Amino acid sequence: MARLEAGQPAPDFSLQADDGSTVSLSDLSGQTVALYFYPKDDTSGCTAQACEFRDMQADYDAAGVRIIGVSPDPLKSHVKFRDKHGLPFTLLSDPGHEVAEAYGVWVEKSMYGKTYMGVERSTFVIGPDGTLRQALYKVKPKGHAASLLELVA
Repeated sequence: MARLEAGQPAPDFSLQADDGSTVSLSDLSGQTVALYFYPKDDTSGCTAQACEFRDMQADYDAAGVRIIGVSPDPLKSHVKFRDKHGLPFTLLSDPGHEVAEAYGVWVEKSMYGKTYMGVERSTFVIGPDGTLRQALYKVKPKGHAASLLELVA
């Protein structure tokens, strides 16, 4: 699957959010959005990454950037993850991984000699006009929130 690049229009989406609402890219028009894809709720790397975003929420607010997380986990899992770690941002459920595929982050992975399909941890900064400002693939969970803030602030 082709990778997205800065300057391209961000693929539209409409997904269920952890608060029960439906969030579409078109609803976010006029906002700068950091859309981050992560593999699984409440795993070590994903928790570290989410908690760093949580701890830097005020900095992102000051920069005018809305954080939104996306994973294939069901809403019930997102609610549990959000509540357990006090996450102040929206989590979207992409159970059929259509949005992950559209963004080029649904990839073949390998662990313990087995290959499987899953989410490659990646972040996209979408400008107020719906254009990609950044397309960051294969990001590391630790330190990502701080390095991303430097790019968008």
